Amino acid sequence: MSFLSATVLLFLVMDPFGNVPIFLCILREMPAESRKRIIVREMLIALAVLLFFLISGSFLLKLLKISEAALQVAGGIILFLIAIKMIFGEPQYMFQHSAKEEPLIVPLAIPCIAGPSAIATVMLLMGQNPERWPIWLLALFTAWILTSAILIFSSSLDKMLGEKGLSALQHLMGLILTAISVEMFLRGLKIFLSTPLMTTAN
Repeated sequence: MSFLSATVLLFLVMDPFGNVPIFLCILREMPAESRKRIIVREMLIALAVLLFFLISGSFLLKLLKISEAALQVAGGIILFLIAIKMIFGEPQYMFQHSAKEEPLIVPLAIPCIAGPSAIATVMLLMGQNPERWPIWLLALFTAWILTSAILIFSSSLDKMLGEKGLSALQHLMGLILTAISVEMFLRGLKIFLSTPLMTTAN
């Protein structure tokens, strides 16, 4: 996987356009001057979480003895399920939160941005090619910066595109993610079929 494809993949699983309505809903009662500060803080927390799993991902996969083929197939299935939700939609505003209480970590940083899908993706990247960690790190930063910019200016984006425009963008991202997930699944299947079965005597 190239730097560009990794960046696009991480950007898609962070799903900034799908998260705009959630961020707006949770922060609607917050003062305008506090919203950007809260979003920046939550995005930094999400980045720290993703960096942790990016760094430790390869070690965890080796510890669990997960093969590359299994990782590819599992990653493809997970991303496919995420893509289906993005295309067909799911109930918005699923997180119960007091409108007057400032959110911290949950639900904006986790699971909106650094959710299971994003964590699985960074672990997948490191598990495939741990020696290319500088590329994955740069891809993560790039996707994070793009996502942060969209969410920081979510109010303006909501006014400009409206609910239907944001929904259309989310569906388009879901279609792209579907193709990526199927390709990932097929690649894992190909690796599995081309790997000779080994007997484990020990």
